[in-house]
Amino acid sequence: MRIVFMGTPDFAVPSLEALVAAGHQVCGVFSQPDKPVGRHQNKLQPTPVKVCAMEHEIPVFQPTTLRDGEALAQIRELAPELVVVAAYGRVLPDEILELPPKGCINVHSSLLPRYRGSAPINWAMVNGDEVTGVTIMHMAHELDAGDIIAQAETPIDPEETVEVLHDRLAQMGGRLLVDVVATIAAGTAKRIPQDPEQVTYAPMLSRALCPIDWTMSAKAIHNKVRGLTPWPATSTDAFTEQPVKVYAATETGESTKKEPGSVLKADKEGIDVACGDGKVLRILELQAPGSRRMAAADYLRGHPIH
Repeated sequence: MRIVFMGTPDFAVPSLEALVAAGHQVCGVFSQPDKPVGRHQNKLQPTPVKVCAMEHEIPVFQPTTLRDGEALAQIRELAPELVVVAAYGRVLPDEILELPPKGCINVHSSLLPRYRGSAPINWAMVNGDEVTGVTIMHMAHELDAGDIIAQAETPIDPEETVEVLHDRLAQMGGRLLVDVVATIAAGTAKRIPQDPEQVTYAPMLSRALCPIDWTMSAKAIHNKVRGLTPWPATSTDAFTEQPVKVYAATETGESTKKEPGSVLKADKEGIDVACGDGKVLRILELQAPGSRRMAAADYLRGHPIH
């Protein structure tokens, strides 16, 4: 099938790779503009999807907007049968949604209608969900509200991080996408409307989420640490004047009657802190301001806690 692919970050790369490997004619790739990086912001870093497209010698388009008519004209000239979107980062105007004869579909990293929005993987973990997955849907005017074509589930391990789950879901999305495109080509793709009463949202992450509230349960704090690593990362000032970032922690299973936020122990195993449910969370990896990310044992050598 002749396809235009629209995507930007690492999550979208397996979907693009899967389409190419399945023999589809990806006639053009749309991705966000390159971002300036480096101390002086004088170097441009291509998006992961752009890098992948260039490796396969696929033309790349990087419009700053989709609403001035230029992107619409480019897609019309490419004449795709289908547009596939995976974490592109922009809302497609109706003129583009209506252009390809077989429509536009989206690879979304949640089991819709749960977690519409920009950070579904993170929020599934922060909220302590035991299962998540990927959804491929027909795109509609409202964000992430289109009819579902197919879904695939995966359990969330209680110790895994967002980074590990992200990579697994990205691979799952690529495999499911190839199956879905085959049903679209055959004219047998399903259309399952989303239940509006089951809709939840996954809003954009921000640094306002970082501070740890030690009155929460150990499990809830642990989930928050896992769900916000590596960005924006949780933080605490429970044992230091300036907040430190917390990148890894674990529940010890121990109980305490100490006040939430009290440091119970700090040694080579980690920093044990009392939580609101009377349980203990052990900080394993953290980062002080102006320093690098390190194990708690290394941190304690330069920052002893008495």
